[in-house]
Amino acid sequence: MELQRFLDLKVDEFNRPSFIREDPVSIPHRFTLKQDQEIAGFFAAIFAWGNRTIIIKKATELMERMDNAPFQFCLQHTDQDLKSLLGFKHRTFNDTDLLYFVSFFHQHYQKFASLEDAFLMKLPGSEPFSMKTSLIHFYHYFFSLPDLPYRTRKHIATPEKNATCKRLNMFLRWMVRKDNRGVDLGLWKRIRMSDLICPIDLHVARVARKLDLLDRKQTDWRAATELTGKLKVLDPKDPAKYDFALFGLGVVEKYY
Repeated sequence: MELQRFLDLKVDEFNRPSFIREDPVSIPHRFTLKQDQEIAGFFAAIFAWGNRTIIIKKATELMERMDNAPFQFCLQHTDQDLKSLLGFKHRTFNDTDLLYFVSFFHQHYQKFASLEDAFLMKLPGSEPFSMKTSLIHFYHYFFSLPDLPYRTRKHIATPEKNATCKRLNMFLRWMVRKDNRGVDLGLWKRIRMSDLICPIDLHVARVARKLDLLDRKQTDWRAATELTGKLKVLDPKDPAKYDFALFGLGVVEKYY
């Protein structure tokens, strides 16, 4: 198939270690402890809208405020330690949101050894595991702590609101995908690569429509699942690898 050969070549071009340095995935790559990689990766993904250089700079700043030990900071911080987070801001994400995120990680890691568990819990009466179910549950679980600032909800997307969930899907790609290229970390083993949803934003959507991989006009959750379905025809076991091709074509090559 000509399209598949073209996309496979683009995956090969962008899915290589040289990609890491200028991408937010570089943030979790700085750490070796699994929980540090999870927390650093989560913040880097949540910050990932806009200029990649600024995203990396702000994520680096946050890690420095956490003494470059985010797991230890989230689990063992004192009230005095939290003062080091005050004044942090990235676009609409501020220190109010940051303190809630830290509280969530503090609570979660007291019960679980990995953040993967947060994506594997089922909502009561929900259907069998799917990425949609997982993301819906994660949203409710993440915002289950008391004293939740209402403003903070906007920073975590959910399919319930028909959001693309692009940043969460990107984070999941980093955590779940494993190949011999070394860009994605492949830390998690209980979620299958075949379950991943391809991250989609306006750049990826434009490229996908040009390549007849997406018919839907709106860029939303339904578009993300439609695109992923088309990519599964090309590779049923690893559809999210084509994120490298679509991202590279859209952001780097402006292939519209």
